[in-house]
Amino acid sequence: MRLWERIAIRGNREVYYYDTKQSFEAEEFASRLYDLICTEQENGKTAGVVFLCIGTDRSTGDSLGPLIGYKLKEKRLERVEILGTLERPVHAMNLETYQAILKFQYPDHVVVAVDASVGNIEHIGYVTLGKGSLKPGLGVSKELKAVGDIFITGIVGSCGSFDPLMLQSIRLSVVMRMADCISRSIYLVEKLWENASLI
Repeated sequence: MRLWERIAIRGNREVYYYDTKQSFEAEEFASRLYDLICTEQENGKTAGVVFLCIGTDRSTGDSLGPLIGYKLKEKRLERVEILGTLERPVHAMNLETYQAILKFQYPDHVVVAVDASVGNIEHIGYVTLGKGSLKPGLGVSKELKAVGDIFITGIVGSCGSFDPLMLQSIRLSVVMRMADCISRSIYLVEKLWENASLI
């Protein structure tokens, strides 16, 4: 990964950028995600891992989360819980309910929050990965509670416009490519766990 693809924000918080338009390195993404999850587990979150896939199937640009949830459910992963799919999306109207579910049903789990985002125009098509929570809805000027211990976002549009209608004009091919890259990487994380259990 080129050095400029890693930036530091908010003090020592690092965000890693992966370009899905060129040669996406699923193994490198999976390895970094695996390390972030292991760090959280070492800090006491040992009960399991939950992927909270945020978004709605009613907007192309905001459908990244539910698409990833759908793809992960199809893979039948054994070591993770999936919340947020095309059939049962997690979105602005029910996020508070799901945050309560996380608090009471998954209190000692590592929560990986997955969502679409907006960013610089040259980063459209990039996926970001980092430690910490994300605040859903900022790209369309919605104020929602932060969620997650680790975040994954796919940059679907430019932050030059905070118009919610902008998300309707995002090309589905861009969103699908990112969903494929992210879900494949998460599948590889499951394989890393399997290999670690054999050692």
